Amino acid sequence: MASLQDIQRRISSTKQTRQITSAMQMVSTAKLSQIQRSGTGYHSYASRLEVVVEHLVSAHLLDNIDAKHIPLIGQRPIKKTGILVITSDRGLVGSYNANVIKQTNALMKKENLNPDNAVILAVGGNGADFYKKRGFNVVLEHRGVSDVPTFNEVRQVLKTTISLYDSEVFDALHVVYNHFVNRLTSEYRDVQLLPLTAETLEKMGGEHKDEHKANFEVQSVYDIEPDSTAVLNVVLPQFVQSLVYEAVLDAKTAEHAASSTAMRSATDSADDLIHDLGLQFNRARQAQITTEITEITGGMVALE
Repeated sequence: MASLQDIQRRISSTKQTRQITSAMQMVSTAKLSQIQRSGTGYHSYASRLEVVVEHLVSAHLLDNIDAKHIPLIGQRPIKKTGILVITSDRGLVGSYNANVIKQTNALMKKENLNPDNAVILAVGGNGADFYKKRGFNVVLEHRGVSDVPTFNEVRQVLKTTISLYDSEVFDALHVVYNHFVNRLTSEYRDVQLLPLTAETLEKMGGEHKDEHKANFEVQSVYDIEPDSTAVLNVVLPQFVQSLVYEAVLDAKTAEHAASSTAMRSATDSADDLIHDLGLQFNRARQAQITTEITEITGGMVALE
């Protein structure tokens, strides 16, 4: 049985741990609120851009375009598939990283992807380290994403991604990440981003497509100046960059929520442990007092 001093030491160290986890929970909650406020304006812009692209598709602007002049819509044999994996740089986020990696591995198994026919683009250290150890070619690695990432911060990732696709380092691109649902829940998402086709563009309107259209109507017949190819060469890269940046924002929001939940669970566990150790201490102290009284009583009887 542990001594009273050992139990007191454990209670003291557990209280210190609880203070740390409680503080980390408050910090993560504050970061979550900050990124939700910060991302509201960009989500509005991204929604409007999605609607514009949907209307361009409905106007059949992509039907007669020569793919040679717009690489993002070019259809070519898929020799290598790129997977953009968005994870965190650190731990203490519960099952956040494990869920992304587990579901991504399931996607690879389903699509028969392996180090020979797939490359990894990693935003976040956990994903980069995991796939490096398993022999995958990590062609892009970006660590140190800030708590509230800005577009300028992620701009180089976006440019490099499109450049790698244009250079045929990969012929198709999946973006995989945790989507923020609420403070307690996130869900895995897999978006096949490249190449862009009329079918995939129609699917990228998102779950609020009807709401977006109701709030932002765009005509479906266009007068194009100078020509449709020039317009699409401007709009489509912006659209791809918008989707990737929005995925980074979404994933970072889910990361803060996961961190807050994990730290709250750790704090609750520390409280339970402190309570149990307190009961154990009281029982041990009671047993010690009983033993001391018995010894004193026995000594008095012996003296008589």
